[in-house]
Amino acid sequence: MRGRTRQPARARVTSPAMIRHASPFPLALAVLAAAALVGLPLLTLAPNRLVPGMPQAGGPVAGAAAVLALIAGFLVAVARGRPGYAAAGGVAALAALAALGIAAGEGAALLLDGKPSAARAALGAGAWVALLALLGLLGDAARATGRRLAGPLALLGLLALAAAAVAGGLLDPLSLAVEYRGRAGAVNAAILQHLGLSAAALALAGLVAVPLALARLGGGRAGQVADGLIGGVQVVPALALFAGLVSALSALLAVAPALRGLGLAAIGPTPAVIGTAAYLLLPLVRSLSAGLAAPEPAVLDAARAVGLTRRQELLQVRLPLGAPILVGGVRVAAVQSIGLSTLGGLVGAGGLGAVVFEGMAQFAADLILLGALPVVLLSLAADRLLALLGARFALAGGAA
Repeated sequence: MRGRTRQPARARVTSPAMIRHASPFPLALAVLAAAALVGLPLLTLAPNRLVPGMPQAGGPVAGAAAVLALIAGFLVAVARGRPGYAAAGGVAALAALAALGIAAGEGAALLLDGKPSAARAALGAGAWVALLALLGLLGDAARATGRRLAGPLALLGLLALAAAAVAGGLLDPLSLAVEYRGRAGAVNAAILQHLGLSAAALALAGLVAVPLALARLGGGRAGQVADGLIGGVQVVPALALFAGLVSALSALLAVAPALRGLGLAAIGPTPAVIGTAAYLLLPLVRSLSAGLAAPEPAVLDAARAVGLTRRQELLQVRLPLGAPILVGGVRVAAVQSIGLSTLGGLVGAGGLGAVVFEGMAQFAADLILLGALPVVLLSLAADRLLALLGARFALAGGAA
């Protein structure tokens, strides 16, 4: 009997069935990362920031990163029901990311050695593709563990790698880091401006969405008008809406110049906030009206039977029970607000959009990335935080 019990344990480690039933997605990500590191340029070298760079292949460290990516992909692929395999795959993915950073940083330093100060070494297609594939592989490894803390731990490990690379000056030779050092104050201010624009647009849209959602909840002609207004805004191109708002605000301020004392202006944050808020009405109104209509009729009848007024019913029954749906709508609107606020740079609102459009005007790819990457990171952070909040509300509603 002892021999029989040991044999299946060995079979679980060495059986070809593990490979036959492996998940294809992590394997595809690993192969993509390895192929990008080996077959695509890791870096580009240009005489200055405005000229396209010449592709440069990665060295032995990039090859090591490719091997680590394949190991990580295999471990995650065969990790069905085996948290240890998934965890090991996550560690291998982090190691591959660290090797990628070393290959990029040291490679850029070698390329720039002896070159004029205007020369720039930028990340090539291979580095970007491998980075995205490895991040996806790390996330898949965290999910495959089936542990609640796996995702936060993976994120913590990723942040620790980034902090170590920045503190050690590993990425300083890269042109993106050079661009940031030259504009650190302006970029940091733009991030704060962007957050202010996004939050103001979300708050304004929320204020308008409440009466519109109540109108939809009541049905009738008012609800149809609200749907028509919201749907009509969505078909207007963003650039056309912003341009129309600039013209409309100019005409309004010409008729009522006293409004300038309230901080309104035809150019600047005002049209950017109003235009962005207009696009946020659709997810907010629909989620709020759906959340308010979520309680079962029997629950509403019981609330009225105990003597709750319509206002008490709204605040004590409809809103708490519909909170998960409402948070889902706010989640979508928050991500949209961060993205759409980038267009505020076209109307003088500042924010990260100003950095992006400045880079486009100068044909400077790194300056464009310097504005675009924080937008992506802020969007991901907002989405994740609101997803956690929605999960909390869902658990609370289930417990109730």
